[in-house]
Amino acid sequence: MLTLSLLRHAKSSWDDLDLDDFDRPLSKRGANAAPEMGRAMRELKLKPDLVLCSTAVRTRATVALVLLELGPPPPEVRYEDGLYLASPTSILGQIRKTAKSVRNLLVVGHNPGMHALALELTGAAKREDMAELATKFPTAALANMTFDLDSWRDVGAGLGHLVVFMTPRNLA
Repeated sequence: MLTLSLLRHAKSSWDDLDLDDFDRPLSKRGANAAPEMGRAMRELKLKPDLVLCSTAVRTRATVALVLLELGPPPPEVRYEDGLYLASPTSILGQIRKTAKSVRNLLVVGHNPGMHALALELTGAAKREDMAELATKFPTAALANMTFDLDSWRDVGAGLGHLVVFMTPRNLA
């Protein structure tokens, strides 16, 4: 059994319009939402063995705040340039390269790729979770799914069971 969590970065700041998109930091709202999601992940026992994270400032900040809430020991974190604004196909390619020893993987990235991939991989879900996922994948949203597989290279369309879809708004 493999467990995959797809986390969209927390809300970013648009205060400095001269900043390149890649360099945008988290907004105050985002800096509050990321630890909330980390606490929810801890309560649900969704601590990853490995984190794959886009190298953008807002994704790195999101991961740092989430990991503070998950408790020790920290998982390995790999920052991947290829996850910045990646397509669902690119994200899935990164997932499929994951070692068999990793059983719980967290990917932190950007929309629209994260949303599209979550929809593509989900084959089974509670009706209300699927309806919410189909509608939107807001900042700091987390889609957690399991796969009845032994290898990440076999992960594909419709093979995932959506266990939980949560957003900061759901937690409030």
